Amino acid sequence: MKQDIKLVAVDIDGTFVRSDYTYDISRFQHILSRMQSVGCNFVVASGNQYYQLRDLFPGYCDELSFVAENGAFVKDREELVFTADMPRDTVEEVIDVCREYPEIENVLCGVDSAYCQRGTVSQAFFELTGIYYHRLKWVDDLKEVQDQILKFAPTVPEEKTYFYYDMFCERLGGKIEPTTSGHGSIDLIMPGCHKASGLKRLMARWGISPEQCAAFGDGGNDIEMLQYCRHSYAMENAPQNVKEAAEHVCPSNEADGVLVTLEKLFA
Repeated sequence: MKQDIKLVAVDIDGTFVRSDYTYDISRFQHILSRMQSVGCNFVVASGNQYYQLRDLFPGYCDELSFVAENGAFVKDREELVFTADMPRDTVEEVIDVCREYPEIENVLCGVDSAYCQRGTVSQAFFELTGIYYHRLKWVDDLKEVQDQILKFAPTVPEEKTYFYYDMFCERLGGKIEPTTSGHGSIDLIMPGCHKASGLKRLMARWGISPEQCAAFGDGGNDIEMLQYCRHSYAMENAPQNVKEAAEHVCPSNEADGVLVTLEKLFA
């Protein structure tokens, strides 16, 4: 099968890395070398910030391509391919809606950095967010940020994830699309901007088709990508709706399921 696969896209949290945010670097580098030898591209496809994802692959990040911020930031190795640009009126409307619900801890995600507003999120939340956004700044007012806005990443109480998901659909439908990986994390992105759309941009550049693509994921924000790629793998730790969207189920992230499967595909 390896001769047929020209693109492998992997989610990060709950998929590629273990819960302690590690992966077997030497094992992966060996697999990556095998993939490159048969002309297969490795794409990191995540809701996380590009600068955080890049730092996961020190020394060889420029050999990889990235669909970051759930498709709002796409990079083909060292070349920037696409950045979303949320209209200013939409940005302000999202901020206003979120301010109606004080329990929402909001992150504004731009091309240059991500931003949290003082007085609306805790220091602990800011520090936790810094794990996923390596460029993160405090600001006095989100509406005063001067940056090209990619998306919002609000965090809500976990048990209310789908209450807020539905609320965002109802209040902001047509202007943004909510997507979630569960656990209280919601991304508010431009309509039609998701991981599959980011992959399409890279595939057009490389002249390859969905039949030549493999994808790995564990969350709701992976579903479009899993449905789009011919060879799709949900992690054993994924919820049932994600498993139903994929062709196969592979071992969990804690069992290095992505690496185990890639070793078989590129044996």
